[in-house]
Amino acid sequence: MVNVAQVGVQTPHDMVEALVAADGSARHPHVRRLLAARTPRRDLADAVHALCTVHGHHPGLTDAAHDHCAQPDACDWLSELAAGFATERHHLARLVAAAGPLPSTPGQAESEQALAGVRHALEMLARSDRGGCATGAAAALAGDWPAIRAILARAADCFAVDLPPHTLVSDAETGTALAMLGAQPAAERAMAFGARQLLAQHRGLWDLLEARASARG
Repeated sequence: MVNVAQVGVQTPHDMVEALVAADGSARHPHVRRLLAARTPRRDLADAVHALCTVHGHHPGLTDAAHDHCAQPDACDWLSELAAGFATERHHLARLVAAAGPLPSTPGQAESEQALAGVRHALEMLARSDRGGCATGAAAALAGDWPAIRAILARAADCFAVDLPPHTLVSDAETGTALAMLGAQPAAERAMAFGARQLLAQHRGLWDLLEARASARG
């Protein structure tokens, strides 16, 4: 796990970007495997179904963070971020439909419990009363989404689905928002905690999907 104090981080946005670069989905071996040219269709289908289970429901993390809004100054940025993820949920639903049934995998009941645990953890982050926790998690989700989007694009090619570019809030807007929201040390520490927890849940998700792919042989 990266120690942001050791990498010259100067702004809250830099901090989140450093955490994503060190511990984000793009670094997980199963994500790299899913992006390979000869990825089995069943592995892509499994990933799409799992991502829809975790991020395809409403309210999602950004919606819940906006509704709870422990940091009132974050509401406008969270509203824009939530609107972008609403469109992403629509694309996830289309991909799941195109992917077809969930691939048969040993230990399905345990997998469902694990995915429910990830969803619950994200909900707890979004509804935290600790100012900065939810915004850090939301910022990390936005920062980690390009790696996830690459998997969705790979699945879209595989399942013949048109996938338009995402419409999430720009990095510049997020940077401006985080600079204001993380101005106080306590808020910045809470942001770092929320970001780390979000990324840890994503790593757990990829660990689970990697184990499921191995179980299917």
